Amino acid sequence: MQTIQPAVPERSKPFYRHLYFQVLVAIALGGAIGHYYPEMGQSLKPLGDAFIKLVKMVIAPVIFLTVVTGIAGMRDLEKVGRVAIKALLYFLVFSTLALIVGLIVANVVQPGAGMNIDPATLKAGKVAEYAAKAHDQSIVGFLMNVIPNTVVGAFAEGEILQVLLISILFGLSLTLVGEPGKPVVDLLELVAQAFFKFVHIVMKAAPIGAFGAFAFTIGKYGIHSVANLALLVGTFYLTSALFVIVVLGAVGLANGFSIFSLIRYLKAELLLVLGTSSSEAALPSLIEKLEKAGCPKSVVGLVVPLGYSFNLDGTNIYMTLAALFIAQATGVHLSWEEQALLLGVAMLSSKGAAGVTGAGFITLAATLSVVPSVPVAGMALILGVDRFMSECRALTNFTGNAVAAIVVSRWEKGLDVAAFKSALNPKKHPPAAPGGPVPEAARP
Repeated sequence: MQTIQPAVPERSKPFYRHLYFQVLVAIALGGAIGHYYPEMGQSLKPLGDAFIKLVKMVIAPVIFLTVVTGIAGMRDLEKVGRVAIKALLYFLVFSTLALIVGLIVANVVQPGAGMNIDPATLKAGKVAEYAAKAHDQSIVGFLMNVIPNTVVGAFAEGEILQVLLISILFGLSLTLVGEPGKPVVDLLELVAQAFFKFVHIVMKAAPIGAFGAFAFTIGKYGIHSVANLALLVGTFYLTSALFVIVVLGAVGLANGFSIFSLIRYLKAELLLVLGTSSSEAALPSLIEKLEKAGCPKSVVGLVVPLGYSFNLDGTNIYMTLAALFIAQATGVHLSWEEQALLLGVAMLSSKGAAGVTGAGFITLAATLSVVPSVPVAGMALILGVDRFMSECRALTNFTGNAVAAIVVSRWEKGLDVAAFKSALNPKKHPPAAPGGPVPEAARP
């Protein structure tokens, strides 16, 4: 899609000019200001909001251009359906596994045991807002929302799944048009190159956005707010880390790559997600980096946007872990049958509220509203620390989607192994010289 620059000049840049270093410094400064000057930290919120708005502004056109040019370039309609089915099956398996992991850890660690809180004493006013949003979500409503009222409206509202639907249909249409549609595809290729340059410009502001967002988080909620629920927060972070390292790490090894090499390759994007608590902030960069790493843009364009709604590993771990924490804290004993019901409801509600702002908390409310044994009011217990857990949810979701795109690319035998190894381990596998031969897509 875009011209891939050789990695050597990039590596020769001074460390302070790398995006990941600038974002890391920005997070540290933002945290310090939020901690020592809370009011000033809270006042910096517009910096983070403005950056996220800038990124969201380009997400819809980037997805459209990536998917359309990818599908039109495949010229194989069966492959489009095959990629989508493989991606959805992958999402179903690992999303369910994430829910089970959260359930097991909650039963073993029991972070809420011994708190003995009476639900009637909890202030559930703010929880009611999330419960109301959760009530509005349903599988049918979600599916209907995938279809936009107008083509322009989908782009105006920035609805990822609506834009993806339009992109797939338009890409298929161009494929059916055949040779006469090639000038349109060529034009969209050029527009895509311009938009990725646009993304590069926007990402220059990433340190400022991370600085403002993290300063606000620490300034408003304070590190001290974590102390009371440290076991829950710590358990969630540790569980998510183990899921990434053990589960996704095993998936990586089975598909010929190290999860640590992938994390190192995506370190700038992961730090950006950490600073802004939003995985969407790094979506355009993830698409670009996966393509540079040898994943076919047709696969990346389908898997990544779908994954942002259907492959929420971090959110799923959070849902079952938080639900059992509330049950334990309020003295509610859940039988294995009730926990199985909780798991089944969570599988459905996580899809029904996909793509909704604050989806983690909303899906938890939707799940608890169907499982009457656990009081919804108990969500007030974790409302204060939910912001701190949102970073971990976003990081886990982001990493899971990167792994999914690579795995589906390999299943499709479209992964350029030489480019992939060079991207993840540039010292061990130097990139081809500029103007040299481009390695063919290897079949693992």
